[in-house]
Amino acid sequence: MTRAEISLSVNGEPVEVTFAPYKTLLELLREDLALTGTKHGCELGECGACAVILDGQPVLSCLVLGVECDGREVVTVEGLATDGRLHPLQDAFADLGAAQCGYCTPGFLITAKALLDRNPNPTRDEIRDALSGNLCRCTGYQQILEAVEAAIAGPAKAGRPDRLSRSG
Repeated sequence: MTRAEISLSVNGEPVEVTFAPYKTLLELLREDLALTGTKHGCELGECGACAVILDGQPVLSCLVLGVECDGREVVTVEGLATDGRLHPLQDAFADLGAAQCGYCTPGFLITAKALLDRNPNPTRDEIRDALSGNLCRCTGYQQILEAVEAAIAGPAKAGRPDRLSRSG
């Protein structure tokens, strides 16, 4: 069987991987790189569970072939935490109950991060629009919108303890 080999950056780390050329980026991440935070959902590009950031843009990894990612930069939900500290979006989702079963959460986090990277102070309507491609069957979306807004406001303004400034 023919194998494909690519070099890319995943969560800030250089990676070389050899894989079956028919695999999607989703399959490559989960099966070949053991990054299982990105979820298999519909595999049709309709649910958002497989969202990753590819070269600074949110994409549905089930719709991108792995061979298309040579030389590119991918950020998965595993790449949101820095130095063992959760990203403010992750903190807010946990604090405000935005994750229930958790299956859709990685896609929402990645999509929200991409939004905040390009627009650090979006309106509620802009948040709703950015997240409109992500489906959740548990939360009813209110907590998700509130968590994104809380992450924007910061720990003190959102009435949460500042986990980033606490020691041990």
